[in-house]
Amino acid sequence: MRAENTGRRHWRSEAHLRRGVKQLLRQLDIGAPLDVRLLCERLSEHRGRPIKLVPYPLPTPGAFGLWIGTHTDDYVLYQRDTTPAHQEHIILHELGHIISEHGGDEDDDDLWGQIFPDIPPGVVQRMLRREGYGVVAEREAEMVATVIKEWAVLLDELGAGSRPTTAVGRRLGGAFDAHQGWL
Repeated sequence: MRAENTGRRHWRSEAHLRRGVKQLLRQLDIGAPLDVRLLCERLSEHRGRPIKLVPYPLPTPGAFGLWIGTHTDDYVLYQRDTTPAHQEHIILHELGHIISEHGGDEDDDDLWGQIFPDIPPGVVQRMLRREGYGVVAEREAEMVATVIKEWAVLLDELGAGSRPTTAVGRRLGGAFDAHQGWL
């Protein structure tokens, strides 16, 4: 659901956010084990815009990740100098901003030197100077990342996304399905 004239998705509640993200994951046919790059590919196809993942030595202390949306592409910069598990979470968090439509569509008239020739210098400079999203947007992005990770872990535990066939597996799956709508 879009909020009127805000250019961003409006989640009415945490439950609405969870349902919406899980519905999107089902539409994208995302199962376990979680493959973040495949998620990006499928989300790109779904949205009709490429998502380009860019490892970058972001200064510390500071942001671990950054989403830059231009007229044609989405760039997710993530901390190059951290663990793979942390990188995955950073990317999921930035995807949370994309899914929640928190920003993007910046001007893209110029090139940003040799490092990111496809990203305009003004866009990058604005993104690096900004203080970040508000508390609500950051919480939403973090919740989206958490829901995606929970979804993948649960599907992995239940057998790589297939419906359980044993009585115990069905009871366990049913408990999550009835309570959280996981499957």
